[in-house]
This record gives sequence, C-alpha cells and structure tokens, in this order.
Amino acid sequence: MPSPLHHPLLIKPGTAPSSKARRLPEEMAVAMVHNGSTTAVLMASPCDLEDLAIGFAITEGLIEAVSEVRDVEIVEGFHGIEARLWLPDERAAALSARRRAMVGPTGCGLCGVESLEAAVRLPRAITRDLSVGADAIRTALQAVRPLQRLGSETQATHAAAFASVSGEVLLVREDVGRHNALDKLVGAVLRQGLDPKNGFVLVTSRVSVEMVQKAAALGSAVLVAVSAPTDLAIRVAHTAGLTVIAVARQDSFEIFTHADRIVYAEEPV
Repeated sequence: MPSPLHHPLLIKPGTAPSSKARRLPEEMAVAMVHNGSTTAVLMASPCDLEDLAIGFAITEGLIEAVSEVRDVEIVEGFHGIEARLWLPDERAAALSARRRAMVGPTGCGLCGVESLEAAVRLPRAITRDLSVGADAIRTALQAVRPLQRLGSETQATHAAAFASVSGEVLLVREDVGRHNALDKLVGAVLRQGLDPKNGFVLVTSRVSVEMVQKAAALGSAVLVAVSAPTDLAIRVAHTAGLTVIAVARQDSFEIFTHADRIVYAEEPV
C-alpha cells in the first residue's frame, strides 16, 4: 500500500511558488498487548507489525526465543492497531509483576522500566569470533539504499538491515522510529531462522544506548550506523563486547569498540 500523497507548496528563490507532490510516511499508535494487557504503546509505521511485536518482546527481555510466542495477532481499531502476543503463563506472570513496578511514564526505547539501572541495563556479553571486512561494510552501505522503499518514497523513515559477512543485505525493515525499525529487524531475523551470529546489523540512524541494547539482544557482534554514537552507547557496547562502527560512509567509517573483528588494509602514508 503506497504512502499517503500530499501537495505542499514549494518555495525556491527566483521562482514562483509551485505545488509539489510528496509522499509522507504513515504513523500510527501501535499497542504492544501481551496476554490481554497493554505493555506499551509505540508510534510506528503500520507495516511488518508481526516482526515489530516479536522483536520488541525479544529486545525488551519479555521472551528469549520466538518459540515462546504461542500466537500473534494484528488487530486494527478506530484509534490504532493492537499487536497481540500470547506468552507462556510464567512469562505473563513476570510481566504482570513488572507492570506493577512501573513508577512513571515510559519513553522511546524505555518501555516499562522501573529503575535507572534497568534503563541502562547491560546486555549479555557477546563473545562471538567474527571477522568482517571493510569492503563488506561498504558493500552493505551501498546495497541498502535502493532497498529502502518507504524511505525512497518519503525521505522520512529509518531503516535497519541485516547483512552477511560478505556484505550481502539479507533483510531490511523500515519505520518512522529508529527503535521500531531495529525491533522489526530483530523479529524478522529470528522469525526467518537466520543466525544473527553470522552477520552484522546496519542502521541508518545514530547509535543510542537503546540501539546497542537491542542489537546485543539479537546476538549480532557488529553494529554499523551512518550517524554518530552517544558516549553512553559506546561505554555499554564496550562492556557488552559489541563492535560499534559509526559515521559510516563509502570512503570511510569509524570503529569505536572491539576493532579486532574488522579486517582492513592499511593505506601507506
């Protein structure tokens, strides 16, 4: 389904105002509902919502594997969409206790946390021995752009991609929110049975601590981003054993943590 078409007034110096056709991304309220109770409400692009629901449950620590989900249902309503997941009784009980502990409103990427420690939680340590060549990173960067269908239409969405160690882009997911795009990717990778340890994640956004937590929850050892990271993101990535590459361009990129996984040829001075 194409994005909604709008006709803003285009203003250019030295020319008369003119109407320009532009497609804008949809943004809707999407409720994450687990065993009949709402855990969080996200503002998200209404596509690949089953991937979003599964990925959100994984990266928020509600489940550890896709096999724990008994059923998933996407239900459209007047005010938005519900992504309904049915979890085992023990998971539902733990989630119920977490809801009771919530002390304030939630924010982007911090759904239902009950303490400052939870907000900056350390992911499980990544010990995977993985080698990714600099050429593979450049290949993925070049390949992901034409695969961003929604981004090409609107110039207003983020993308998250999973690439093989050779740089082949295997999956791309898009959303108005960078966290949502990465959650969708996590869900898609795991639902399709891909091994996250045999590739790397690429995001078209900055690297916040939440993005590090989500990439680490997937189990991928390398995260590549086109924008810069935050200091906290780098500190958490270093502790978690995650390689973070940022400010990634065709001609250069910067390795912030665990550079030993990246293979590159040094140019003569």
